[in-house]
Amino acid sequence: MTQRLRYALIGCGRISPNHVAAAAKNAEALEFCAVCDLSPERMEAALCPLPEAKRAKVARYTDYHKMLTEVKPQLVAVATESGKHAAIGLDCIAAGANVIIEKPLALSMADGRALIAAAQAAGVKLCACHQNRFNKSIRKIRTAVEENRFGRMLHGAAHVRWNRGPDYYEQAPWRGTWAQDGGALMNQCIHNIDLLRWMMGDDVDEVFAYTDRLEHDYIQAEDLGIALVRFHNGAYGLIEGTTNVYPHNLEESLYLFGQYGTVKAGGKSVNRIEEWDFRDGRGDPATIKMEFSENPPNVYGYGHAPLYADMVHAIRDNRPPYVSGEAGLRALELVLAIYQSAATHQPVRLPLQNCATTDFVGRFGS
Repeated sequence: MTQRLRYALIGCGRISPNHVAAAAKNAEALEFCAVCDLSPERMEAALCPLPEAKRAKVARYTDYHKMLTEVKPQLVAVATESGKHAAIGLDCIAAGANVIIEKPLALSMADGRALIAAAQAAGVKLCACHQNRFNKSIRKIRTAVEENRFGRMLHGAAHVRWNRGPDYYEQAPWRGTWAQDGGALMNQCIHNIDLLRWMMGDDVDEVFAYTDRLEHDYIQAEDLGIALVRFHNGAYGLIEGTTNVYPHNLEESLYLFGQYGTVKAGGKSVNRIEEWDFRDGRGDPATIKMEFSENPPNVYGYGHAPLYADMVHAIRDNRPPYVSGEAGLRALELVLAIYQSAATHQPVRLPLQNCATTDFVGRFGS
């Protein structure tokens, strides 16, 4: 039997129960050794998905440096506030651990590149936690892209129409700040932005965008972003992201339009195939819509567990993870390019060299 990898989690906020549950579902491959957070109460809440006997075996730490030294984990998930992802990730890599970093990978291009370079130099794996790539709907659509069933891609659209109110931001004061988070695009919409870029060919030539803060005067960053993307292959992309939808989350949708195919993924988190039409006529659309749709309890979906399983195989097989650090950097780059275009009122050419969320402090007057 293959020895299990020692696993630890740093950060016990809103998304941490999904990481705990994902590690539990991969218990044959992962030994859950330790959890770290500044708040003991948050640690206990995050561990709730585990049976009491298993919770008792997880060491609790408030200092992740001490945890890395004493536990020597082989795989660490970083789920802290976004502004600390890079520094903690770099420390984990320096300690010899493979790392899963919650989205976004970092908040600057320099930090994102530093994480990738450090992981390569240390010979460890770096995974960006864009778990929606593992949705049944998205995997089916990706297969169609890889089989060239769309023909030439013409344009795509990513919409995130959600609601976030004062209660959400009061839970964690770092939310909505330029130093530790960014706004709707960086936090809520980056998963769908990742999917649009990935499906449409990855290489982007130019971005033009508007962002604004219309309803959330108690945060620093945007609550609305609208962007037009020109891909290197000649296709176009539309991005619309908002946290202003009344009174609750409405939808997250992804449209893809090619010469020979039209697809829409919808639902609360692109978890349902709602349109499926290809010229080749392969597969019954009604059956595909039913078979490749899910109904998760929240917008986080079911993707964390298969992402963890893939990361385990990447470590053991010495191959890149399905969602690599480079993939995370591309999603980050596109959001930062949107921010830069909106701030300068000019199109922004990619690749983006030096840009960070902190470049936009004061953008909306606070």
